[in-house]
Amino acid sequence: MLKKFALASCLFMAAACSTVPITGRRQLSLVSDAEMNQMAAQEYQKVLASSQVVSSGAQAAMVKRVGQRIEQAVQQYFSQQNQSQQLEGYAWQFNLIQDKQENAWCMPGGKVAVYTGILPITQDENGLAVVMGHEIAHAVAKHSSERMSQQMAAQGLGGVVSAAVGQNPTATQNVFLQAVGVGSQLGLLRYGRNQESEADRLGLIFMAMAGYNPDGAVQFWQRMDSRENQASPPEFLSTHPSNGTRIASIQQELPEARKYYKAR
Repeated sequence: MLKKFALASCLFMAAACSTVPITGRRQLSLVSDAEMNQMAAQEYQKVLASSQVVSSGAQAAMVKRVGQRIEQAVQQYFSQQNQSQQLEGYAWQFNLIQDKQENAWCMPGGKVAVYTGILPITQDENGLAVVMGHEIAHAVAKHSSERMSQQMAAQGLGGVVSAAVGQNPTATQNVFLQAVGVGSQLGLLRYGRNQESEADRLGLIFMAMAGYNPDGAVQFWQRMDSRENQASPPEFLSTHPSNGTRIASIQQELPEARKYYKAR
Protein backbone atom coordinates (compact mmCIF):
# COMPACT_ATOMS: atom_id res chain seq x y z
CA MET A 1 0.00 0.00 0.00
CA LEU A 2 2.79 2.41 0.91
CA LYS A 3 4.57 1.66 -2.36
CA LYS A 4 1.36 2.37 -4.30
CA PHE A 5 0.87 5.63 -2.40
CA ALA A 6 4.46 6.68 -3.05
CA LEU A 7 4.10 5.83 -6.73
CA ALA A 8 0.84 7.76 -6.97
CA SER A 9 2.46 10.74 -5.24
CA CYS A 10 5.40 10.67 -7.64
CA LEU A 11 3.10 10.50 -10.66
CA PHE A 12 1.04 13.42 -9.29
CA MET A 13 4.12 15.55 -8.69
CA ALA A 14 5.43 14.77 -12.17
CA ALA A 15 2.09 15.72 -13.72
CA ALA A 16 2.05 18.93 -11.69
CA CYS A 17 5.35 20.13 -13.08
CA SER A 18 5.80 22.87 -15.65
CA THR A 19 8.82 24.63 -17.12
CA VAL A 20 10.15 28.08 -16.29
CA PRO A 21 9.59 30.44 -19.21
CA ILE A 22 12.80 31.13 -21.16
CA THR A 23 15.15 28.99 -19.03
CA GLY A 24 13.22 25.73 -19.38
CA ARG A 25 13.91 24.54 -15.81
CA ARG A 26 11.27 22.15 -14.47
CA GLN A 27 9.25 23.51 -11.55
CA LEU A 28 6.34 22.37 -9.38
CA SER A 29 3.12 24.04 -10.50
CA LEU A 30 -0.06 23.30 -8.54
CA VAL A 31 -1.56 26.75 -9.14
CA SER A 32 -2.64 28.11 -12.52
CA ASP A 33 -1.47 31.46 -13.86
CA ALA A 34 -5.07 32.71 -13.84
CA GLU A 35 -5.44 31.85 -10.14
CA MET A 36 -2.15 33.49 -9.24
CA ASN A 37 -2.97 36.64 -11.21
CA GLN A 38 -6.42 36.90 -9.65
CA MET A 39 -5.09 36.48 -6.12
CA ALA A 40 -2.28 38.95 -6.87
CA ALA A 41 -4.74 41.59 -8.07
CA GLN A 42 -6.78 41.21 -4.88
CA GLU A 43 -3.83 41.19 -2.49
CA TYR A 44 -2.10 44.06 -4.29
CA GLN A 45 -5.13 46.29 -3.79
CA LYS A 46 -5.20 45.33 -0.11
CA VAL A 47 -1.55 46.33 0.24
CA LEU A 48 -2.15 49.67 -1.47
CA ALA A 49 -5.24 50.36 0.63
CA SER A 50 -3.35 49.78 3.86
CA SER A 51 -0.19 51.66 2.80
CA GLN A 52 0.85 55.24 2.21
CA VAL A 53 1.20 55.28 -1.57
CA VAL A 54 3.35 58.08 -2.99
CA SER A 55 1.37 59.24 -6.02
CA SER A 56 3.35 62.33 -7.02
CA GLY A 57 6.87 63.73 -6.99
CA ALA A 58 10.17 62.80 -8.62
CA GLN A 59 10.61 59.48 -6.84
CA ALA A 60 7.12 58.19 -7.72
CA ALA A 61 7.64 59.27 -11.32
CA MET A 62 10.99 57.45 -11.41
CA VAL A 63 9.43 54.20 -10.17
CA LYS A 64 6.74 54.34 -12.86
CA ARG A 65 9.26 55.29 -15.55
CA VAL A 66 11.66 52.47 -14.71
CA GLY A 67 8.77 50.02 -14.40
CA GLN A 68 7.25 50.93 -17.74
CA ARG A 69 10.60 50.70 -19.52
CA ILE A 70 11.27 47.25 -18.04
CA GLU A 71 7.69 46.20 -18.86
CA GLN A 72 8.34 47.03 -22.51
CA ALA A 73 11.65 45.16 -22.39
CA VAL A 74 9.98 42.06 -20.92
CA GLN A 75 7.32 42.08 -23.60
CA GLN A 76 9.95 42.49 -26.31
CA TYR A 77 12.14 39.72 -24.90
CA PHE A 78 9.27 37.24 -24.57
CA SER A 79 8.14 38.09 -28.09
CA GLN A 80 11.62 37.37 -29.42
CA GLN A 81 11.49 33.99 -27.66
CA ASN A 82 8.01 33.26 -29.10
CA GLN A 83 6.61 33.07 -25.57
CA SER A 84 4.35 36.13 -25.46
CA GLN A 85 1.49 33.90 -24.30
CA GLN A 86 3.28 33.56 -20.95
CA LEU A 87 2.39 37.20 -20.24
CA GLU A 88 -1.34 36.81 -20.87
CA GLY A 89 -3.39 38.27 -18.03
CA TYR A 90 -0.69 40.76 -17.03
CA ALA A 91 -2.01 44.18 -16.00
CA TRP A 92 1.13 46.03 -14.96
CA GLN A 93 1.13 48.47 -12.05
CA PHE A 94 4.07 50.28 -10.45
CA ASN A 95 3.70 52.02 -7.11
CA LEU A 96 6.03 53.65 -4.60
CA ILE A 97 5.10 53.11 -0.95
CA GLN A 98 6.23 55.43 1.83
CA ASP A 99 7.80 53.00 4.25
CA LYS A 100 11.21 52.64 5.90
CA GLN A 101 11.43 49.00 4.80
CA GLU A 102 14.36 48.48 2.45
CA ASN A 103 12.29 46.30 0.18
CA ALA A 104 10.63 45.82 -3.20
CA TRP A 105 8.61 43.03 -4.79
CA CYS A 106 6.59 42.04 -7.85
CA MET A 107 3.45 39.93 -7.62
CA PRO A 108 2.27 37.75 -10.50
CA GLY A 109 0.59 39.72 -13.25
CA GLY A 110 3.07 42.61 -12.99
CA LYS A 111 1.97 44.12 -9.67
CA VAL A 112 5.09 45.97 -8.45
CA ALA A 113 5.76 47.85 -5.21
CA VAL A 114 8.91 49.72 -4.24
CA TYR A 115 9.40 51.00 -0.69
CA THR A 116 11.03 54.37 -0.15
CA GLY A 117 13.42 52.76 2.33
CA ILE A 118 15.36 51.05 -0.44
CA LEU A 119 15.93 54.18 -2.53
CA PRO A 120 19.00 55.35 -0.57
CA ILE A 121 20.60 52.00 -1.46
CA THR A 122 19.59 52.02 -5.13
CA GLN A 123 20.94 55.62 -5.18
CA ASP A 124 19.80 56.44 -8.72
CA GLU A 125 17.56 55.34 -11.57
CA ASN A 126 20.01 52.72 -12.79
CA GLY A 127 20.23 51.19 -9.31
CA LEU A 128 16.44 51.12 -9.12
CA ALA A 129 16.37 49.30 -12.48
CA VAL A 130 18.57 46.59 -10.96
CA VAL A 131 16.03 46.00 -8.20
CA MET A 132 12.92 46.23 -10.35
CA GLY A 133 14.40 44.11 -13.13
CA HIS A 134 15.33 41.43 -10.61
CA GLU A 135 11.92 41.40 -8.93
CA ILE A 136 10.02 41.42 -12.22
CA ALA A 137 12.21 38.52 -13.36
CA HIS A 138 11.06 36.52 -10.33
CA ALA A 139 7.44 37.13 -11.36
CA VAL A 140 7.73 36.31 -15.06
CA ALA A 141 9.76 33.19 -14.22
CA LYS A 142 6.78 32.15 -12.06
CA HIS A 143 8.84 31.72 -8.93
CA SER A 144 5.93 32.85 -6.75
CA SER A 145 3.73 30.12 -8.21
CA GLU A 146 6.50 27.59 -7.66
CA ARG A 147 7.00 28.60 -4.03
CA MET A 148 3.26 28.69 -3.34
CA SER A 149 2.87 25.24 -4.88
CA GLN A 150 5.65 23.90 -2.65
CA GLN A 151 4.08 25.39 0.47
CA MET A 152 0.56 24.25 -0.42
CA ALA A 153 1.84 20.74 -0.96
CA ALA A 154 3.75 20.82 2.34
CA GLN A 155 0.72 22.12 4.27
CA GLY A 156 -1.78 19.85 2.56
CA LEU A 157 -3.85 22.72 1.20
CA GLY A 158 -4.55 21.00 -2.11
CA GLY A 159 -3.82 22.08 -5.64
CA VAL A 160 -6.69 24.47 -6.33
CA VAL A 161 -6.53 27.94 -4.81
CA SER A 162 -10.30 28.35 -4.55
CA ALA A 163 -10.56 25.09 -2.64
CA ALA A 164 -7.61 25.99 -0.42
CA VAL A 165 -9.19 29.36 0.38
CA GLY A 166 -12.35 27.55 1.40
CA GLN A 167 -10.42 25.16 3.61
CA ASN A 168 -8.25 27.76 5.31
CA PRO A 169 -8.39 31.30 3.89
CA THR A 170 -5.89 32.79 6.34
CA ALA A 171 -3.29 30.10 5.74
CA THR A 172 -3.73 30.38 1.98
CA GLN A 173 -3.33 34.16 2.07
CA ASN A 174 -0.20 33.87 4.20
CA VAL A 175 1.27 31.27 1.86
CA PHE A 176 0.66 33.59 -1.08
CA LEU A 177 2.19 36.62 0.62
CA GLN A 178 5.24 34.61 1.65
CA ALA A 179 5.58 33.33 -1.90
CA VAL A 180 5.73 36.85 -3.34
CA GLY A 181 7.89 38.27 -0.52
CA VAL A 182 5.35 40.57 1.17
CA GLY A 183 5.03 41.06 4.92
CA SER A 184 7.97 40.79 7.27
CA GLN A 185 5.75 39.38 10.02
CA LEU A 186 5.14 36.22 8.02
CA GLY A 187 8.61 34.74 8.28
CA LEU A 188 9.53 35.05 4.63
CA LEU A 189 10.94 32.18 2.64
CA ARG A 190 14.26 32.47 0.91
CA TYR A 191 14.27 32.03 -2.82
CA GLY A 192 16.18 28.96 -3.92
CA ARG A 193 19.56 29.12 -5.65
CA ASN A 194 18.07 28.26 -9.04
CA GLN A 195 15.39 30.93 -8.67
CA GLU A 196 17.91 33.58 -7.69
CA SER A 197 20.20 32.64 -10.56
CA GLU A 198 17.31 32.92 -13.02
CA ALA A 199 16.19 36.28 -11.59
CA ASP A 200 19.73 37.65 -11.69
CA ARG A 201 20.27 36.60 -15.31
CA LEU A 202 16.87 37.69 -16.64
CA GLY A 203 16.86 40.87 -14.54
CA LEU A 204 20.17 41.95 -16.09
CA ILE A 205 18.82 41.32 -19.58
CA PHE A 206 15.57 43.17 -18.90
CA MET A 207 17.28 46.26 -17.48
CA ALA A 208 19.78 46.28 -20.35
CA MET A 209 17.00 46.07 -22.94
CA ALA A 210 15.27 48.92 -21.10
CA GLY A 211 18.35 51.10 -21.65
CA TYR A 212 19.94 50.79 -18.20
CA ASN A 213 23.58 49.82 -17.79
CA PRO A 214 23.70 46.25 -16.39
CA ASP A 215 27.22 46.85 -15.03
CA GLY A 216 25.54 48.85 -12.25
CA ALA A 217 24.21 45.59 -10.80
CA VAL A 218 27.63 44.74 -9.36
CA GLN A 219 27.84 48.01 -7.43
CA PHE A 220 24.28 47.65 -6.19
CA TRP A 221 24.79 44.12 -4.84
CA GLN A 222 28.06 45.17 -3.26
CA ARG A 223 26.16 47.87 -1.38
CA MET A 224 23.54 45.30 -0.37
CA ASP A 225 26.25 42.90 0.73
CA SER A 226 27.79 45.54 3.00
CA ARG A 227 24.35 46.34 4.43
CA GLU A 228 23.77 42.64 5.11
CA ASN A 229 26.72 42.64 7.48
CA GLN A 230 25.12 45.31 9.66
CA ALA A 231 23.08 44.52 12.77
CA SER A 232 19.76 44.89 10.93
CA PRO A 233 20.07 43.72 7.31
CA PRO A 234 17.59 45.15 4.78
CA GLU A 235 14.20 43.46 4.47
CA PHE A 236 15.10 42.92 0.82
CA LEU A 237 17.77 40.45 1.94
CA SER A 238 15.40 38.32 4.02
CA THR A 239 14.44 36.62 0.76
CA HIS A 240 17.45 37.50 -1.39
CA PRO A 241 20.84 36.06 -0.39
CA SER A 242 23.69 38.40 -1.21
CA ASN A 243 27.34 37.41 -1.04
CA GLY A 244 30.59 37.35 -2.95
CA THR A 245 29.62 34.19 -4.83
CA ARG A 246 26.48 35.87 -6.11
CA ILE A 247 28.37 38.97 -7.25
CA ALA A 248 30.88 36.76 -9.05
CA SER A 249 28.01 34.97 -10.80
CA ILE A 250 26.51 38.29 -11.88
CA GLN A 251 29.86 39.32 -13.32
CA GLN A 252 29.83 36.14 -15.39
CA GLU A 253 26.32 36.97 -16.66
CA LEU A 254 27.20 40.53 -17.67
CA PRO A 255 28.65 39.75 -21.14
CA GLU A 256 25.28 38.32 -22.22
CA ALA A 257 23.37 41.27 -20.78
CA ARG A 258 25.68 43.83 -22.41
CA LYS A 259 24.64 42.53 -25.84
CA TYR A 260 21.17 43.93 -25.18
CA TYR A 261 22.30 47.28 -23.79
CA LYS A 262 21.84 50.51 -25.69
CA ALA A 263 22.00 53.66 -23.60
CA ARG A 264 19.05 56.04 -23.87
